[in-house]
Amino acid sequence: MSGLAWEAIVARRMRRHYLDVPAAGSPTDVVRAMSGAHAQVLSAAEISVALRMEKATRADVQRALWEDRTLVKTFGPRGTVHLLPADELSLWMRALSVLPRSGGQAAPAARMTSDQLAEVIEAIGSALSAGDLTMEELSEQVIARTGSWAGDLVMPAFQEFWPRWRQAIPAASKAGVLCYGPNRGRKTTYSNPQRFAPFAPGNGEEALSEVLRRFLHTYGPATPQQFAKWLSAPPGFVAKVFATTAGLEQVEVNGTTAWLKAGDTELPPEPVRGVRLLPYFDAYGVGSHPRELVFPGEAYTRALAGGQAGNYPVLLVDGIVAGVWHQKRSGRRLQVTVETLRPLKPAQLRSLDEQVERLGEIVGATPELTLGKVTVGPHA
Repeated sequence: MSGLAWEAIVARRMRRHYLDVPAAGSPTDVVRAMSGAHAQVLSAAEISVALRMEKATRADVQRALWEDRTLVKTFGPRGTVHLLPADELSLWMRALSVLPRSGGQAAPAARMTSDQLAEVIEAIGSALSAGDLTMEELSEQVIARTGSWAGDLVMPAFQEFWPRWRQAIPAASKAGVLCYGPNRGRKTTYSNPQRFAPFAPGNGEEALSEVLRRFLHTYGPATPQQFAKWLSAPPGFVAKVFATTAGLEQVEVNGTTAWLKAGDTELPPEPVRGVRLLPYFDAYGVGSHPRELVFPGEAYTRALAGGQAGNYPVLLVDGIVAGVWHQKRSGRRLQVTVETLRPLKPAQLRSLDEQVERLGEIVGATPELTLGKVTVGPHA
């Protein structure tokens, strides 16, 4: 198949994100379909998942995460915090483990040897196997299990210094022995996901190929450069992943070659119609390309931050970004300001009212809509 129509691609993505027809399954099914929900701002992730379901609220997502434990909050694509299905955690961690290391190394005096790193990862897993711990509690446990060298304050961070062992946190996450636990008051806790999500070792390259196929199912057609951006991985490395992954086929989108899963060329017969409000870092905007088509015209400068998606909550009209919005809660009231970048038709305005009401249901507040300029800057 070649020459896929852009409107049909948008409709396909919206449907597979459950932004056209709501999901009938669980929050975990929705997160699975999204290839993970960005959760740096957890409340935004809860809205992202709940709005893709008919009647779900933030409480349903929280229940899946902290009670049912079918979701895991951990480090995902781009090294950022994500919600991932617990039963797929080992797949994701194997895939992320084979990505080339990004960012600079610690200063020579702060580094750990490979043996020390392995010792710290084992200590983290052991300490968290008995229950959730705050960072301070975990630090005490790790240092007690390894040695005083792990507690040396050698890692510059936020105008202070962290103990040496903390540089091992990303590696411990990929090893499947560390994820986030529920907050204890205002304090973050950490947990060992193997308490509720069995971790199966396996081939990392095969796992990365499977993640690629899932990405193409939800966000395709896509190019290696677009997948590399989504992963925050070197384009040259990702090009090799495309070349060695079985079951892909090439298509043409606006004169550009892109890829889909082989045979996965189903397209909705009609364009998508309607209005949607997506919160900070919603996966649809972050993963969808080309940016100039998903964020056309003024949306490219107004709804992106230096070309990066997710820093503004966005208004979708027929699957395309057509505005930004902001919410401010005061007690039981939720003030929602929507800045449209083009005039909305009467039917679209009615749909926007419905979206604001749905947002109120999700967060448990009484919403009030204002159409006007959003003065809040991008999320840092």
